[in-house]
Amino acid sequence: MSTMNTDSLTVYTKPGCVQCTATYRALDTNGIPYDVIDLSENDTATEYVKQLGYLSAPVVVVNEHEHWGGFRIDLTEQLAARLAE
Repeated sequence: MSTMNTDSLTVYTKPGCVQCTATYRALDTNGIPYDVIDLSENDTATEYVKQLGYLSAPVVVVNEHEHWGGFRIDLTEQLAARLAE
C-alpha cells in the first residue's frame, strides 16, 4: 500500500524555464498529476519557495512535506515507484 498520494503535487515554475519543461515531461511520462504555479505572476508563491530555500525554478512540492529544486529525474522516478506500490 502506498503511504502517499499526489493530491497536492505542485511545480513552481517560470516562463522559458528549460528544467521546468523537463520536469513536466518526466511527471507526464510517469503518469504523475501535478498543478503548476507561475512564480512570475504570484508573489506569495515566490516568497513560499524562498522560505523553502530555493532561488530558482522549478521547485516541486509534494504534499507540503517533500520538495526539491531543479530537474530531478531520480526523485521523480522514486516518487512514481512509491505511487505504484
